Amino acid sequence: MTETAGSGVPEADDRPTRRSEIAAFLVLAVLIWPIIAVGIVGGYGFLVWMSQVVLGPPGPPH
Repeated sequence: MTETAGSGVPEADDRPTRRSEIAAFLVLAVLIWPIIAVGIVGGYGFLVWMSQVVLGPPGPPH
C-alpha cells in the first residue's frame, strides 16, 4: 500500500511555473524591498530627529 498524497512532494500541478516565479521576484525586488528599505531608513531618521528634539543637537555644550 503506497500513498503519495502525504509524502510532501508537490504534484506536477502544484509546482510554481517559471512565469509565476519571475512575477514573484519582480514584486519583491521592485515593490516590497524598496518599501521596507525606505521604512527602515525613515524610521531611523525619525528616531534621530526625536532624540535631538528631546536631548538637543549633538556637539559640545555652549
